[in-house]
Amino acid sequence: MIATLLGTVSHRDLGTVVVEVGGVGYLVHVTPGTEIPARGQQVRLHTSLQVREESLTLYGFAERGELGLFELLLTSSGVGPKLALAALATHPPEVLRTAIAGADEATLTAIPGVGRKVAQRLVLELRDKVGHVARVPSAGGGATTSDADPAVREEVRDALLGLGYSAAEVAAGLATLDGEAGEDSATLLRQALQHLGRGTKSSERT
Repeated sequence: MIATLLGTVSHRDLGTVVVEVGGVGYLVHVTPGTEIPARGQQVRLHTSLQVREESLTLYGFAERGELGLFELLLTSSGVGPKLALAALATHPPEVLRTAIAGADEATLTAIPGVGRKVAQRLVLELRDKVGHVARVPSAGGGATTSDADPAVREEVRDALLGLGYSAAEVAAGLATLDGEAGEDSATLLRQALQHLGRGTKSSERT
């Protein structure tokens, strides 16, 4: 099991980072909000290795608490690593913990692929495990056109495709961004995920 990686950043985009350790580059899937140093600098990530029949996939987090919540989400029936990562990309860990502990379905169903039944299952199966947390306001968002830099929108598009959205869904998410010129890609991706989560509650991505 690979629990942590300490190495040099050789590549970074919204959804992944390549960490070079001893001449080997490890591709790690991360949330868009994960703070990664510039290329050539050292980074340390807490990682979860997910083993499937045809792949070995690493998911990385800057804080151990994020890793713990990611792995907790995976213990819920029908929740796979992509959905768990999308949850952490949509809401900060404290918001997710509060939503689960408080049975806040509105916040949980803002996550792409999480409908009412999935939200109820998360609450039923995990609320006793997340512990008592302070109440944190849930995230929201509007829906207007975006003036974001084209390069930033391209990063958002690639990240959405990497999360399993179709080209049509990606186009719909980009069309409803409310970002302004100069807004960063992580913020815009979070807004797109919230919009798509409201529009795709009947499907579940795992």
